[in-house]
Amino acid sequence: MTIDEILQKQREFYQSGITIPVKFRIEMLKRLYKAVKDYSDEINDALKSDLGKSHFEGFMCESGLALTEISYMIKHTKKFASERRVKTPLAQFASRSYVKPSPYGNVLIMSPWNYPFLLSIEPLADAIAAGNTAIVKPSAYSPRTSTIIEKIVSECFEPEYVAVVTGGRKENSELLDKKFDMIFFTGSQAVGKEVLRRASEHLTPVVLELGGKSPCIVDSTAKIKLAAKRIVFGKFLNCGQTCVAPDYILCERSVKDKLIKEICREIKEQYGKSPLNNPDYGRIVNEKHFERIVGLIDKEKTILGGDYCHETLQIEPTVMENVTFSDAVMQEEIFGPIMPILTYDRFEDVFRLLKDRQKPLALYIFSENKKHIERATSELSYGGGCINDTIIHLATSEMGFGGVGESGMGSYHGKAGFDAFSHKKSIVDKKTWMDLPMRYQPYNKKYGKLLHMFLR
Repeated sequence: MTIDEILQKQREFYQSGITIPVKFRIEMLKRLYKAVKDYSDEINDALKSDLGKSHFEGFMCESGLALTEISYMIKHTKKFASERRVKTPLAQFASRSYVKPSPYGNVLIMSPWNYPFLLSIEPLADAIAAGNTAIVKPSAYSPRTSTIIEKIVSECFEPEYVAVVTGGRKENSELLDKKFDMIFFTGSQAVGKEVLRRASEHLTPVVLELGGKSPCIVDSTAKIKLAAKRIVFGKFLNCGQTCVAPDYILCERSVKDKLIKEICREIKEQYGKSPLNNPDYGRIVNEKHFERIVGLIDKEKTILGGDYCHETLQIEPTVMENVTFSDAVMQEEIFGPIMPILTYDRFEDVFRLLKDRQKPLALYIFSENKKHIERATSELSYGGGCINDTIIHLATSEMGFGGVGESGMGSYHGKAGFDAFSHKKSIVDKKTWMDLPMRYQPYNKKYGKLLHMFLR
């Protein structure tokens, strides 16, 4: 079927009302859960082929998290879809006021290549739970994973309900020419701007999950050994190709040398003395991104790593010190295994350095100083983050995940995901057994005091 034919059939399917009953939604989620579980090995094989991810990492960071989100939505969709009664003003007596979640309708989900399975299936689960039909457009840069996504979706659902469209820029552009009821996009800021511009032509609501240069603050009170262990995990997971990876470290000068020593030790501990020979260490997705990342490595400032293999598209975990905000590596989101380390002298400097920069998707602070933690989490603007850890704030369905400003708009996961794919109707159910006369013309002065009492 063509994109036009798929979209037309999905409109007809949605308008038939089939997706509205909660029972139907839960049945579809159970079907998706079973398929993901059944195809777990094939999913992990595809991730290994596209990104070099080990089966352990593929399950931990993709298929396992997808199962967690689907399971959560199976358990909670009935509650999320329920009407919520609210108080009714006295002026509207007698009536009942309530908020009713309703699906947007026909939605488009555009997913990236760095976590190609998770970031396709997780928003799809939320869209299904909310009662929508969906077209899923996975990235052309992860073809094996796109194939298994298409296989799972086609076995679970008819295309008039959920369909997968594969391809590259041509298909992306064609999809964005169409009118959807909602678009969910995960990817770069540059493409996100184009999605928002194209969606505005149809006044289509959009959720944008973007990225940015997420800072990792380390002050002098931090438990340095533990901080280094957790930073290395978060930074080099998926070879740094993670939207919430710590992009750079902003470290108090007095503990810089100690932190660098521990980071270098941790890299060797976690990835071995020859990371490029580690079978569990992945690769950069394609040559274009490989060349871009290699171009950011300043050999004069590199104190660990820096080597790479063009044939396998692998780059060693690389640490750079004495970096400044004017260096090339600080001019764009790295999205690769390079860890620049910058320093500050006083904690007050952190706010001077960060407040005027683009708002990042994540922020991390390692500290035992409660005042420092409170100031950083209160005064700095960012999507979400962790205190004394990295990455893990996105691995829960109990909190929304999303950006702010340049790092995105809207959030999802769990209840936030259901809400992202829903419109909340505000409804007043006015009773017919009585009708207060004061609002009708001709206006009567005797109702003035009564009106003031109602509306004050």
